Amino acid sequence: MFIQEIAFRLMEELAADERYSREGKMYGVLLVKTPFGEEKVLKAFSGLLNGHAIVEGWVPPIPGREQVAIEELRTLSILDEIKQELLTLQSLPQRQQYETLNQEYETRLHNLTQAHQQRKQERIQQRLNHLADSTILDQQSQLDGIERKRLKRERDEALKHDQEIITQADTRIRELKQQRKILSRRLQTQMYSAYSLTNFLGQSRTLAQLMNDGFLPTGTGDCCAPKLLHYAATQGFKPLAMTEFWWGESKQDKIQGKFYGVCAERCQPLMKFLLSGLPQLDIKIERPSLELSIIYEDEWLIAVDKPSGLLSVPGRYRDNQDCVLNRLRQRFPELMAVHRLDLDTSGILLFAHNLSIYRHLSKQFEKRSVEKVYEALIDGLVAENEGIIELALWGNPENRPYQIVDKERGKTSITQFKVIAREGNYTRIEFYPLTGRTHQLRVHAADPKGLGFPILGDRLYGNSTTSSRLYLHAKELRFEHHGHFDVRTQVPHSCPPQTHQILHLQSRTPF
Repeated sequence: MFIQEIAFRLMEELAADERYSREGKMYGVLLVKTPFGEEKVLKAFSGLLNGHAIVEGWVPPIPGREQVAIEELRTLSILDEIKQELLTLQSLPQRQQYETLNQEYETRLHNLTQAHQQRKQERIQQRLNHLADSTILDQQSQLDGIERKRLKRERDEALKHDQEIITQADTRIRELKQQRKILSRRLQTQMYSAYSLTNFLGQSRTLAQLMNDGFLPTGTGDCCAPKLLHYAATQGFKPLAMTEFWWGESKQDKIQGKFYGVCAERCQPLMKFLLSGLPQLDIKIERPSLELSIIYEDEWLIAVDKPSGLLSVPGRYRDNQDCVLNRLRQRFPELMAVHRLDLDTSGILLFAHNLSIYRHLSKQFEKRSVEKVYEALIDGLVAENEGIIELALWGNPENRPYQIVDKERGKTSITQFKVIAREGNYTRIEFYPLTGRTHQLRVHAADPKGLGFPILGDRLYGNSTTSSRLYLHAKELRFEHHGHFDVRTQVPHSCPPQTHQILHLQSRTPF
């Protein structure tokens, strides 16, 4: 049984129960073989599920937590009190009063400065034309300076009381944060000394021993992989395949329904011990096959057919370094990514061999002179045969990379579309984006002001759990090539760039 099929079925169960959408977290499934030769599926969640560590039907937490339960409750209670005090201090009414009053004085100072500048220019003209006595003009300049200083003193006096309260509050905030840090670390040390993991050799070690008394990130031992493997080892099960995915509200780089590898900071240091006793490569952590196909290459640029599920460029974290750019740089260290495609989008991706061609191509993308064609399968029947979608998109910094339609804060995004087929309950569409906003086509499809139906497989904007990929493919790029090549054979010349030809790249839609 393919492990991702098992995971998709679990996603369907989670989607049908509102308890699992209250908070975003990682979920994992492990396919095992019992001592009797039967296959069994284990499932786990990271951390707590709605405040509970033990939930029927799910793998229990790593043993040891109960040993520090009382201390944990006491510490968590103190931490909650600290949190409430921090919220109170951070939202003091004096902060808003200070900002409002300070802005009023800034406006008055600005207006006064402009008036003084105007009078200064008038005095300069009077001096040049000998229209006034120099002594009188000097006195006027001094009076302007006195007036400005008086207003600044008035401002400082008016803000003084609120400023003192804010300074005291900020000092207290620093003290509370330091206290919170000390309490959290002390509790973590106690918990990690109590947490005990067992491997397939029957050996047991505490988390503190496994991490060699080094840095222990928050949540170490509470992730899915350690819970699943520890439980399998203690039950005498043989692991066959494992995968993890995110479910619930998207958070930073985590997207609902997306598969992720074992986290580098918390779990990787534990994996060697946990897997001890298993034949090498006996357990397979499933990921989609993400082979790269080069569709065009010359001495100036490379175009590849990026598969869905592979990053275009490295992510922020150590476990997000596998990407098209890093793979290509194993052959061509000098390569630079000219543009990007979303993780879930497949299709044509361009890379430049040198800075000159990179700048030339980047400028075309910036000026929107590159012609792009995407093909998508829409999860619904679109009524219009063609049209233009124009929406203002805004990405909340607290909920990246999710985009919403927001006329006030958003940036204009424009897409032309054309229906090329209707297949059952789906619509096959070609998109021609005229701008390049984050998730532009996905929002233009899903939003009621756009097509009103999400792209099939879009777990971020459509909550789809039945498709193994996002059905969006960048199938055509047409741009001016800085190099000199034969457009009929697409064979590059070895001579320096002399003419600018139009290069039209195409990629077959894989769905």
